[in-house]
Amino acid sequence: EVGVVLLIPIVMLVAKRAKLPVILVGIPALAGLSALHGLVPPHPGPLIAIGALNANLGLTLAFGLLVAIPTVVVAGPLLARPMARWVPIAAPEKIVGQRVDEGGRRPSFGVALSVVLMPVVLMLVHTLVVALKQDGTPWGQVLSFIGTPLLALLITSFYAMVVLGLALGRTTSEVSSLTGAAFGPVAGILLIVGAGGGFKQTLVDSGVGEVIGNGIAQAGIPVLLAGWLVAVVIRVATGSATVATITASGIMVPLAGGLGDAHLALLVLAIGAGSVFLSHVNDAGFWLVKEYFGMTVGQTFKTWSLMECAVSVVGLAGVLVLGLIF
Repeated sequence: EVGVVLLIPIVMLVAKRAKLPVILVGIPALAGLSALHGLVPPHPGPLIAIGALNANLGLTLAFGLLVAIPTVVVAGPLLARPMARWVPIAAPEKIVGQRVDEGGRRPSFGVALSVVLMPVVLMLVHTLVVALKQDGTPWGQVLSFIGTPLLALLITSFYAMVVLGLALGRTTSEVSSLTGAAFGPVAGILLIVGAGGGFKQTLVDSGVGEVIGNGIAQAGIPVLLAGWLVAVVIRVATGSATVATITASGIMVPLAGGLGDAHLALLVLAIGAGSVFLSHVNDAGFWLVKEYFGMTVGQTFKTWSLMECAVSVVGLAGVLVLGLIF
């Protein structure tokens, strides 16, 4: 959800300036985000699976990049073209707004880019600190704390107020007014996303996905395909990619005992690919994309949900091909 929040305003502005359907710009960006979420450490999902299955981090990263590149190409730019014909919508004005030239000073490209990249860098530092097991040291605790998603975004918001407001000659009152006006377009989105998240947590706490996943794991299916299927079932049942990764990794541990390093890394990726399958109404990300893009539920299924399925299936195909080679 944090990645979507950071990406969507940029996607909207690019689509509006280039006069392109927003789907043509947005789907490739979201496909890249989704592939990284499921396939490439140091994202927390793959890292959790690596730890649970005792897989090799470097090998998983190398295989993950090999699988992610063709996955993003197929599920992003290639799939976006027919989607843009199915859902030919423009960037909603409530998100990008009308451009107003106030004749004042403008930030430099470097300053503007620093605002966009700051939360990404802070969260990446947090992930690296945890991955290197330095979060117990004093400096590690500080870096880990400021790199948590909510705090990283809060710090960036204050930084943006200074460099995009006060430093350009705006008064405190003007910055306050601009900040307050920004809450209007996202208020409804936050309520819908919160409701979707609550629904997801109800399903997670019920344990439905884990029960079904255990049944699949014991069905005698090939290990890589079984790992993907378990993650798919838990993802569809709970709406959470992270929960799907954590639970599927735990379920697959007994079946991973005799695998070599290469196939352990591929099992991590199979689980990661399954964890992003079919985002639907119990996933907060579904509602976030729907509201930001201004789509109906049906249009969101034809774009976002289909793209997630493509990332999952193409990712699995890449994993199975590597499984045959290694």
